[in-house]
Amino acid sequence: MTPDSSRRWFGLAVLAFGVSVIIVDATIVNVIVPSIIRDLDLEIADAEWVITIYSVLFAALLLPLGRVGDLLGRRRIFRIGLIGFGAASILAAAAPSGGTLIGARVLQGLAAAMILPSTLASVNALFRGSERAIAFGVWGSVVGGMAALGPLLGGWLTTTFTWRWAFWINVPIVLIVLAGSVLVDETIDRAHPAGWDVGGIVTSAVGLGGIVFGLIEGNRYGWWTPIREFRVGSWSWPSTDLSPVPVAIAVGALALVGFVVIERRRGADRRTVLLDLRLLRLRSFRNGNITSAVLGLGEFGVIFVLPLFLQAVLGFSAFRVGLVLSSLALGAFVGGPFAAGLAHRYGPRRVVSAGMAIEAITVFAIAWVLDPAMSMTALVPLLFVYGIGVGLATAQLTNVILVEVPTTESGMASGARTAFRQIGSALGIAIIGTVLATSLGAHTADNLARIPGLPPSVADTVTDIIKATGGQALPEIAARPGSAPVVAAVEDAFGSAATTAGLAAAAFIVFGFLLSLTLPEVPETPEGGDRPLQDRPTASELPGAEAPLDHVGDL
Repeated sequence: MTPDSSRRWFGLAVLAFGVSVIIVDATIVNVIVPSIIRDLDLEIADAEWVITIYSVLFAALLLPLGRVGDLLGRRRIFRIGLIGFGAASILAAAAPSGGTLIGARVLQGLAAAMILPSTLASVNALFRGSERAIAFGVWGSVVGGMAALGPLLGGWLTTTFTWRWAFWINVPIVLIVLAGSVLVDETIDRAHPAGWDVGGIVTSAVGLGGIVFGLIEGNRYGWWTPIREFRVGSWSWPSTDLSPVPVAIAVGALALVGFVVIERRRGADRRTVLLDLRLLRLRSFRNGNITSAVLGLGEFGVIFVLPLFLQAVLGFSAFRVGLVLSSLALGAFVGGPFAAGLAHRYGPRRVVSAGMAIEAITVFAIAWVLDPAMSMTALVPLLFVYGIGVGLATAQLTNVILVEVPTTESGMASGARTAFRQIGSALGIAIIGTVLATSLGAHTADNLARIPGLPPSVADTVTDIIKATGGQALPEIAARPGSAPVVAAVEDAFGSAATTAGLAAAAFIVFGFLLSLTLPEVPETPEGGDRPLQDRPTASELPGAEAPLDHVGDL
């Protein structure tokens, strides 16, 4: 191995370690959320925002900040992002209230949107051919494994110290990665003119934000008719007949339509775009990203539900929850390294589909075993096998998505790839969280109504508290004398609700598996090399493939 080659691989290790900080932070919060709810007196919708605002900002800013990296240098933006992430972590660790914590998570999402596309674009630019498959296998296994390892770290820190250490731990890691970034070669895009697509940035951010807001806040403010006042500062929602939720969803949908219109017009005029829609003609890029988004819906929904259930119903400490979820991390670390070899033998698409099939089967099984009387001997092996599926699918899906993308488009394409993934995770937490809260409220009300002599007012109060806190108020209820029948009713309701939420997550993963079957078989070195996008044959134009789509509107 030449010195230059060794430097590239050491640089890959630094990039993977750097991206692991933001990936861990995306999942570490799931385990510490119950503690945050109790410590900062949050409702379940606030807790969802602590998680999803990170993903929403992450997804909304990936494309523009990926473009900044293309123009100013990917290593430079990687470093700036690391510094910003460290500063935001300090603010989160010291947060005195839910509002401050959510604000810190906004800043973390902004910094993460600088870090991740810079790493992906750097890997895409520095490695070619068969080496790229190996590099993405390393990168993907780290991402998949660290995403699952986050809950273990968060659980240990929360149990041993406090939940705030889940954010303090980022600071020394950021300093180590900054020091190692000297091993990462700078790459920059000199093939495209500088410029900003302000309309695309605004419409994409408004679109994603509006839809996620509606999905998260539907239970709190009402899906159609207002059930609670919505207030921002001194301004309050004026309508007493229409909730802000459907308005936000409608505005978000219209903004996304506007985004497509703006990008098509700017692309036709050869002006700078946030997303070159011609990339969607690459079947590997288009179908792979849709698959990634749907997969994120299911995967992150599962990781959101399990810690809430294990801590509230089974009384697990945060560390014990982390130990249980570490079996998922172990499975990902086992599956990830094998993905590259399997992809070389059977093709990346088959590896992705196999991984997603494993995920779908095990999530269905996990959903059925969620019960107040469940045993960890049933859950832990299922999580391990599920992790193997995550490792296989995650490691090679990135390779499939970017394999045909020219190096000059790598920043934009990698940003889009991760944006789709984060969109899926944000929507997954919002949707699965809503399913959990709604089902938990309904089952709790039904079960409490069957308790002889329990006053309806008490039943209503308990139902509202359990629904609002995602069941995390159950330990306090259990501490009250004579609460045993109520606790048993709520535990049974939580088991039913968790099963419903788990089955919803599994349904998304099954849909993702079916979508993965539409991915093309793409050779390791596609015909066309690094020619500009408009001159390159797409996967659809390779022998035996379908004809390409000529219009984005046909999607």
